[in-house]
Amino acid sequence: MATIAQVNGVAPTQNTAQDTNFTSSTSSPWAHKYRGATVEDLDPPPALSSKPTDTIATALMNAYERDYTHLTVVSEDTRALLGYLNIPRLKQLLKDGKVQDSDYVEKAMQKFRRRGNVYKIITMDTPLEELEAFFDGSAAPSGEKQDFAVVTDGSRRFVLGVATRGDLEEFVKRRPN
Repeated sequence: MATIAQVNGVAPTQNTAQDTNFTSSTSSPWAHKYRGATVEDLDPPPALSSKPTDTIATALMNAYERDYTHLTVVSEDTRALLGYLNIPRLKQLLKDGKVQDSDYVEKAMQKFRRRGNVYKIITMDTPLEELEAFFDGSAAPSGEKQDFAVVTDGSRRFVLGVATRGDLEEFVKRRPN
């Protein structure tokens, strides 16, 4: 599974015209339904972040309260994005006895691989066709499918939310024809 850094970490200087013109070459069975909609139209919930020193029990409780499937993990000092918790994966780790409720989040989080990777920035202005291509893996150099996207500001300083494939599918279902 790819890390969030693989998912979202394009350096601002690497954001090319190819990225901005991506939607014109994207072919999607849903593209006609997006009609110019962007990630902002998904109305993603605000990001909920954990710290590496939070307990797994606390992180799970926060995720359950908000019905989140992914939590970002940020540094306590710098608020830098360090990784994420995939809640279904975390439940399996607990079931298998690989982690305990009292363990720290850092034991179960999936860390970003920052070095040598080119990442795709997903912002509130990203067209939904581009987000779908990102989920399908056709927007990533690795070609890996993604379960979710961390939505940031253009400079990647702030995590604004998390968008999932399910969010995109729900948007299409509730959008009038």
